[in-house]
Amino acid sequence: MAIESIGVIGGGAWGTALAQTLRLAGRRVTLWAREADTVEDINVRHVNRTFLPGVPLDEGLRATADLGALAAMDAILMVAPAQHVRAIAGQLRSILTPGKPIVLCAKGIEQTTGRMLGDVLGEVLPDQTLAVLSGPSFAADVARGLPAALTIACQREEVGRALAERMGYRQFRLYWSSDTVGVEIGGALKNVLAIAAGIVDAKGLGASAHAGLVTRGFAEMRRLGEALGARPETMMGLSGLGDLILTCGSPQSRNMSLGRALGQGKTLAEILDARVAVTEGVYTAAAAVRVAQEKGIEMPITEAVHAIIEGRVTVDDAIAGLMQRPFKAED
Repeated sequence: MAIESIGVIGGGAWGTALAQTLRLAGRRVTLWAREADTVEDINVRHVNRTFLPGVPLDEGLRATADLGALAAMDAILMVAPAQHVRAIAGQLRSILTPGKPIVLCAKGIEQTTGRMLGDVLGEVLPDQTLAVLSGPSFAADVARGLPAALTIACQREEVGRALAERMGYRQFRLYWSSDTVGVEIGGALKNVLAIAAGIVDAKGLGASAHAGLVTRGFAEMRRLGEALGARPETMMGLSGLGDLILTCGSPQSRNMSLGRALGQGKTLAEILDARVAVTEGVYTAAAAVRVAQEKGIEMPITEAVHAIIEGRVTVDDAIAGLMQRPFKAED
């Protein structure tokens, strides 16, 4: 399968980083951004000062505000915020030829429906080939060409292998999988758990509490994955445990830094008002709790984060509630 040109939808930090990576891999890349300033920054100054400051971009990377300019690309990366995926996919429906690979790079669950984003794309763009890219990676690291390893999943093996070959290069290692559901779940839920990790850090609860939180959070991720048909080995891999460790371990994560701010006593409105980028875990928490309740899955950490975000409990009360849960078998 020939993949020489790739369109990237989303001019945020991750979309820009992936576009830069694809240029380093030798592909022709056009990035679509909603913000006119971002388009001008990339085309004229070869930077993205708003979303990825301090990172020089390849001069061959082109940006556009015209979504139709991506129609002729061999593959499309969907890197829009999770809650905007349905609307943008709807705009693509009339301009794409059938069978084009659509690589989902957004991480989240649709809040209004509780549906995985892959299901949303399958509904809106049924004639296209879905793939999912996720794994432990910070945008600034990837854009600077630092080593990273991620998973790309596609149920059509030949497409998945072709995408891994054409999108990857020596500093951006891609492992192929057919488990699109598992790769999606890891990328979505780790953002919620990272908010909890940030709270633990801000409250000074210590490394032992952090390790306990990540481990029990991973148990929640595995339970959700099992209920939705994900494979256990995917949950244990780069897009599951790997991404969870990274996102819960560094305030470079937007979700962990939001959790730290909540733990320091700031309100959610104050935190979000000071940010230009979307913090996906805020929206995914509600959707994950909805899915868990529908499936009868116990996810106390996720539920606690959702309750804090909604303002139904304080941070201290949420921590106390988790610590006072009945003793039980680990498995």
